[in-house]
Amino acid sequence: MKQLLFFSAGLLLCFSGMAQADTSKPQSADTIKVGNMIIIKKHDGKEQKQEKKKEDKDNDEGVSVEIKKRKEYKKSNVSTNWLIVDLGFSNVNDQTNYSAPATQAFFPGGTKDLMGLRNGKSFNVNVWFFMQRVNLIQHAVNLKYGLGLELNNYRYEKSIRYNTDPSVNITVDNITYSKNKLAADYITMPVMLNFNLAPKRKKSYGFSAGVSAGYLYAARQKLKSDANGKEKIKNDFNLEPWKLAAVGELNLGVINLYGSYALTDLHKNGLQQTPYNFGIRLSSW
Repeated sequence: MKQLLFFSAGLLLCFSGMAQADTSKPQSADTIKVGNMIIIKKHDGKEQKQEKKKEDKDNDEGVSVEIKKRKEYKKSNVSTNWLIVDLGFSNVNDQTNYSAPATQAFFPGGTKDLMGLRNGKSFNVNVWFFMQRVNLIQHAVNLKYGLGLELNNYRYEKSIRYNTDPSVNITVDNITYSKNKLAADYITMPVMLNFNLAPKRKKSYGFSAGVSAGYLYAARQKLKSDANGKEKIKNDFNLEPWKLAAVGELNLGVINLYGSYALTDLHKNGLQQTPYNFGIRLSSW
């Protein structure tokens, strides 16, 4: 009787364990259910992990690119560029009527050929203490201004000399000069409108146009010959003390070009010569 009871109890426990297995859904070879716990084996686990890493990497790269663009494109409404240097050439547009009485009184026997400059030997060097750029319209239109020195050297082909005693006039010497240079230096302030065609780039692409006002603070003629050696004469040489000019700038990324054309003559009277300059601008903008 006891053995029958033990055998019956064993059968009940066995059926109870089998009843806990869920047979309502077919089980795949990759799914095992033990009681309330299900074990699932996935063959693409490695691939999902790799894809997740790729997504995380893409997200990280997206954030870094976005931050980089913000740093690159963000510009201050007022920016300053210190110590800009221009290297170029000086020349004059000579429209003098050399037969006019005023011209003959200032330069007796003068001709346009006698006042000619040596080709490629007349230099212009400008040193700008600073230039500032003020945003007007979304960094595409800006106000640009500065302050600096304009240094112009006019090298003459012929042996002309500026005389200062008793009055200023020009004569032609009988000796040959290996060096004959008139230097005219101005302190100048340019004011321009700047048009930036690529406002989101670090380097500007565009152009500027405006005017400048300069005051003559120094002038001298340097002569060098075998007969007289080196000579240096300081005077205003009848030069116009104020120089007004139309100025422009072309921005090509890392290359900047400049130019100016005077609105006033080089001399007060006697000669009608309009100076102009052009060259390359060394600037961080």
